[in-house]
Amino acid sequence: MTTAKQKTYRTFIGIVVAAASPKTITVRVDTMKMNEKYQKKYVVSRKYHVHDEKGVAKVGEKVTFIECRPLSKTKRWQLVASK
Repeated sequence: MTTAKQKTYRTFIGIVVAAASPKTITVRVDTMKMNEKYQKKYVVSRKYHVHDEKGVAKVGEKVTFIECRPLSKTKRWQLVASK
């Protein structure tokens, strides 16, 4: 018998920067990178469109979200928790 593997979903934590659309929020995720030559750290930001079914997240809040099936052209993420 083979055992079923449980799928692991990518999880990110970021800050809500826009909540203008109904059921959609824009979240900015910051990551630290290091320059190979000079060993200097710098921040790289990326924005994600996240599905917020209940509309609980507000601008400036820290949220956790995971990947899901494509919900629209740009939405592939779903809100898990708002802190």
